[in-house]
Amino acid sequence: MVQGIFEKFFLFYAICIFSIYFVLAFISALELRRRFFTSKITDYDAIISSPLAPMITVIAPAYNESLSIVENIKALLALYYPSFEIIIVNDGSKDNTLERAIVAFDLEKVPYMIDYKITCKEIAGIYKSQNKAFNNLTVIDKINGGKADALNAGINIAKGDYFISIDVDSIIDPYALQKLIKPFLEETDRKVIATGGVIRIANSCKVVDGQLIEINVPDKFLPRCQVVEYNRSFLMGRLAWSRLDGLLLISGALGIFDKEVVINCGGYYTKTVGEDMELVVRMRKFMAEQKLKYQVVYIPDPLCWTEAPSSMKVLGSQRNRWTRGTIDTLFLHRNVFLNPKYGFMGMVSHPFWVLFEWLAPFIEIFGILYFTSIAILGDPNWPFFYVMVFFVYFFSISFSTYSILFDHLTYHRYKKKRMILKLILTAWIEPILYHPLIVYWAMRGNFDFFIRKRKSWGNMTRVGFETPK
Repeated sequence: MVQGIFEKFFLFYAICIFSIYFVLAFISALELRRRFFTSKITDYDAIISSPLAPMITVIAPAYNESLSIVENIKALLALYYPSFEIIIVNDGSKDNTLERAIVAFDLEKVPYMIDYKITCKEIAGIYKSQNKAFNNLTVIDKINGGKADALNAGINIAKGDYFISIDVDSIIDPYALQKLIKPFLEETDRKVIATGGVIRIANSCKVVDGQLIEINVPDKFLPRCQVVEYNRSFLMGRLAWSRLDGLLLISGALGIFDKEVVINCGGYYTKTVGEDMELVVRMRKFMAEQKLKYQVVYIPDPLCWTEAPSSMKVLGSQRNRWTRGTIDTLFLHRNVFLNPKYGFMGMVSHPFWVLFEWLAPFIEIFGILYFTSIAILGDPNWPFFYVMVFFVYFFSISFSTYSILFDHLTYHRYKKKRMILKLILTAWIEPILYHPLIVYWAMRGNFDFFIRKRKSWGNMTRVGFETPK
């Protein structure tokens, strides 16, 4: 009797989660197709040539980035947009990050009246270049307070009505600003408060002076699995949630926000490691409580490339932090759960994250322990077990393969057939070798959040991009 109840529960949970992912994949495919053909006829040069193009502030926190800070700033200065400023926030680096930037860009400390609209750690100095070629570059030197605090400092002196938060070591498409700002300029009955873009894996790609010159599939197994994972997440997940008006997360690596709304919400929350997700949820709550029509838009274009962890230690630390950040956001805004006041977010998005993102590892571990104990102590239902394993594995590889092929047909970033074959082969291996690690690190994240009360970011040591000779 009890065994039958558990088996029905696992079957019901599996059918629910796979049905939801199937619907999301279908919606994503339609939306990706629509966006792809729309982008073909969009005249982005009209934004470039317009004197009315709004000013955008690019804010990049930097902590101990001395090895790449000069090249990264050069890459940001090469962005193709008529009116933008770059704010580099040196968040109390212990190396010579600031000194290298001062020398490379002829910076000098200038008097500056700072209006602390958002609370942040003390700003020690503002630096501007004496070279007119870099007149849109500002460097902030401040006491260390973490990424969220550094972004708040940048917002306090930002001149643009919109700001972009990026990781300073990410590689941004030169045309990213005009694509990200486009949803804000389109006339609709809803105010766009934030826009995000696709993040891609740059491991094994060739980079010169902060610019991507050759795209390759990662040579190492872990980054290659993350390519498959990111394809599923960004193209088959977030795009659908954006279409359904239920997107809760814009990646901290690249996102553009309405500055006024962010300030009214109090800026980034500095006491969480999931500041990107938490800000989006808080902005959505603010707009709903003010009874204002709004939307959070997602752009399927690959606008940003970042280095993915290539070691189990660093990847585990990252996924641990992601789990803790997700839990923190869900609990901080637990009043959203099944609350019709917050519309689709309250009735669908937030419950989905609780039931199928946060609790999924618990259900999976419980299922494994349950079938193991039944196999040892009782009379297992082997046909049910085999059907479930086959169903889960087949759906996983089908979903991943579908996302890889659909991405290839639309954006065709990986030019060689062997690259696509390598990714498809990885998709077949990933559920067996990679996914168990993700589940383990998610469980560790739960343990660290609830038991150890851990609040730190963890170690994210980077190897660096490949630079051809």
